[in-house]
Amino acid sequence: MAAFIDLSHTIEDGMITYKGLPAPLICDHLSREQSRSVYAPGTEFQIGKITMCSNTSTYIDSPFHRFADGTDIAGLTLETLVGLDAVVLHTDGMSGREIPAEAFGAIDVRGKAVLIHTNWSRHWRTDQYFEGHPFLTAAAAEYLKNEGAKLVGIDSYNIDDTDGGHRPVHTMLLGAGIPIVEHMRGLELVPATGATFTAVPPKVKGMGTFPVRAFATLPGQRVT
Repeated sequence: MAAFIDLSHTIEDGMITYKGLPAPLICDHLSREQSRSVYAPGTEFQIGKITMCSNTSTYIDSPFHRFADGTDIAGLTLETLVGLDAVVLHTDGMSGREIPAEAFGAIDVRGKAVLIHTNWSRHWRTDQYFEGHPFLTAAAAEYLKNEGAKLVGIDSYNIDDTDGGHRPVHTMLLGAGIPIVEHMRGLELVPATGATFTAVPPKVKGMGTFPVRAFATLPGQRVT
């Protein structure tokens, strides 16, 4: 039996994912009580409604997020999102906020989903989450691109440094057609090698970013 590790945050009414962006509004479109006047006695349904910014919870960035002529969410193929061989960089013991190219030197990233465990997700739903997060350097993004990474994910507030207006990591990776998954959780449970990674959004046209249910699969193992 394979073990599945959920790497996504739950989308909840009123929560803030990215400072300055609106929180989701989750409510009934048709409540169970209202539905009783529509259906036969004893039959009732709830139909929900959500108003949500695309950068909510754990989400994937497609090239269209950064580039007007890039592939959008609907254009991402399942081959680039499902069952990818995963390698995890556990950054325990690293000093400072910057994650340099050298951190990946001993890892074979070619054709892999490269997942970066910083443990920043421990601050989720707190003010600390928005300040002083770990991020990749531009050189690290260039290294991952040149070495053939297939997807890059991180459990931090942003894969880029947000102190300025430049986003070199997004520019480098998305420009090379490499999707980015941000705001992950649970990466401490995923081994450095041996797992696969899946992160699939709805097939929405004209969007550059959308929430995903991201998870790792550990074949033949059980998580206790």
